[in-house]
Amino acid sequence: MNKLKLGIPKGSLQDATIDLFRRAGYRITVASRSYFPAIDDPEIECMLIRAQEMARYVEDRVLDAGLTGYDWVVECNANVVTVANLIYAKQSFGKVRWVLAVPEDSPVQSVKDLEGKIIATELVNTTKRYLAQHGVNAKVEFSWGATEVKPPVLADAIVEVTETGSSLRANKLRIVDTVLESNTQLIANVQAWEDPWKRRKLLALKTLLEGALNGLSKVGLMMNVEKRNLDRVLAVLPAMKKPTISNLSDENWVAVNTVLDESVVRDLIPLLKEAGAEDIVEYPLNKVVL
Repeated sequence: MNKLKLGIPKGSLQDATIDLFRRAGYRITVASRSYFPAIDDPEIECMLIRAQEMARYVEDRVLDAGLTGYDWVVECNANVVTVANLIYAKQSFGKVRWVLAVPEDSPVQSVKDLEGKIIATELVNTTKRYLAQHGVNAKVEFSWGATEVKPPVLADAIVEVTETGSSLRANKLRIVDTVLESNTQLIANVQAWEDPWKRRKLLALKTLLEGALNGLSKVGLMMNVEKRNLDRVLAVLPAMKKPTISNLSDENWVAVNTVLDESVVRDLIPLLKEAGAEDIVEYPLNKVVL
């Protein structure tokens, strides 16, 4: 049987990734102390790998594919194929930023002010390239963790990843510049991508994972509408394309079904009611495949 060797990111992205796969229709089970999670697809073999190392193992064909951040692909300068951009992170469903930060009372106002200074970061190679682009010569030290606590005693500045900036603010740090924006990617090695069976499997996985992400921010809405009120209801109703309209047993009524952003539902339902919609039902979606 053909097998796709797939890397699942161990660490901060692990739970969010396994939950995304669940929404996509896959059940991944991680046993204690095991680096080989079980998945309910006999054509996929999973392995837990740190996101920082994923791109290297994919490029070296230890894995056919894996999920990791764009930041670590850039950091490793890995020659891999980006199969899908999946916009989710540890705490949110958005991109993260690697930022240059200094203590709130630091005189540093731009990267140019860090000439000859010390910068601590996990993203060493990317930070060095960033400094070179700005013509700045500074010492970049690898940080093993707890990077936010290093300025000003152990470093003059840091380059650290952030989703909301709350951890930086809690440690009295100020953002000077954004070094890199990143999001989770499904990547594959060149040989796996050129294999017809593996490419089809990866494209199917891409469709389901993207559909699961699309479903996170959207809901379904269905309602019954008397035909004389239909134009008024449709004028209120936003839709991804056009809503589905079905006849009911009463020839004077139709059912209207659509998909929309969850964020608008709270304000929309009262307007639909005023326009003549009845029996309005909102329901969650696992996947929206565009």
